Amino acid sequence: MLYYMHEMQRLGMAPARLFAEATKRAMRNPLNPVAGTYFGRVLGSAADLFEHQTRRYGKPDWGIDSTVVDGEVVPVEIEEAIHRTWCRLLHFKRATERDDPRLLICAPYSGHFATLLRGTVERLLPNHDVYVTDWSDARMVPMTEDRFNFFDYVDYVVDFLHFLGPNTHVMAVCQPSVPVMAAVALMSGWGDGCAPPTMMLLGGPVDTRRSATAVNKLATDHPLEWFERNVIVQVPPPYPGMMRNVYPGFIQLTNFISMNLDRHIEAQHALFEHLVKGDEDAAEKRRSFYEEYMAVLDLPAEFYLSTIDLVFQRHLLPRGELVVRWHKVKPEAIDRTAILCIEGELDDISGIGQTKAALDITPNLPARMKHYHLQPQTGHYGLFNGTRWRDEIAPVIEDFVRAHDRVGRG
Repeated sequence: MLYYMHEMQRLGMAPARLFAEATKRAMRNPLNPVAGTYFGRVLGSAADLFEHQTRRYGKPDWGIDSTVVDGEVVPVEIEEAIHRTWCRLLHFKRATERDDPRLLICAPYSGHFATLLRGTVERLLPNHDVYVTDWSDARMVPMTEDRFNFFDYVDYVVDFLHFLGPNTHVMAVCQPSVPVMAAVALMSGWGDGCAPPTMMLLGGPVDTRRSATAVNKLATDHPLEWFERNVIVQVPPPYPGMMRNVYPGFIQLTNFISMNLDRHIEAQHALFEHLVKGDEDAAEKRRSFYEEYMAVLDLPAEFYLSTIDLVFQRHLLPRGELVVRWHKVKPEAIDRTAILCIEGELDDISGIGQTKAALDITPNLPARMKHYHLQPQTGHYGLFNGTRWRDEIAPVIEDFVRAHDRVGRG
């Protein structure tokens, strides 16, 4: 019923959005004598803000068509390397013959599209052959297709690493740190030749018992049944995934915003002031951020609930009790994959120490193959986007990959 009410509200707002769009255009028409007045700018800016905030945003474009390699601009073509029901493995193929380290970036499946990592990919492209997991919107997956849970994520990572072959480095951004580490532990225990030479974990909930955040406390304050009753809903028609149980993106977005409500209110006020002053560059910068931030997808209920259960409530990986497909996951089996853990000092999603736990539960990995980086004055989003990511965090990753890259890339 909640999803139906949300859709009814969205449709009911359509006339107001159309009126706001018309008002915005009227107040920017140079032939309108009111447009140049302060009242006209305020009215147009208010209409712009209203239309912008009430619009539904679809999946954003990657917008990456080139990069710089050895000081030269080279074209980039985004190819679909693998197509699965729940994920497309994208290859950002550069028009260069330079043999750079191959890097699999595992995007979070937690509400936003993989394009949230656009800045991550852009920064790493000049020195890496980049692949990215592009996860499906559950409301667009018909009920006739398979279900998807935490264990399927692990399977996908193993399959992708096998497809890409030996000497493929892997990087997990936030939530996938646990399934990625589980996949690497399994492959290490098998003596799998495709186990990655490095595993980089950025702001991941490896052990949420450490420095618990508001997100972690919410997960432990309620039993799993509470989440199933209160946030799992069915997709309404006319979406292809109608009748599928999902954790809807609009609930996740509401949670994201409520965690930093004051900051978002200030940002919207600043956007309004930029619009009134006619500072289009500053306004566009903020608008672009929110267009990406407000583009959300639905998660399959099985994946959301299994992640809450295994990662945030029972902490099975750090306790050494996780079992995937009848195989016990043994982090201590990781002895040849170097691990880099990166955390943000101001991260309010994954607290300090949660990602670093990966270094503590891998006792058989030599100390020289373990590295920890705490980024000062940086929140969760800043770990993979923005100035500090580009100037301070990405160089650490590049150096780490180069230091542990193996000979014989194929």
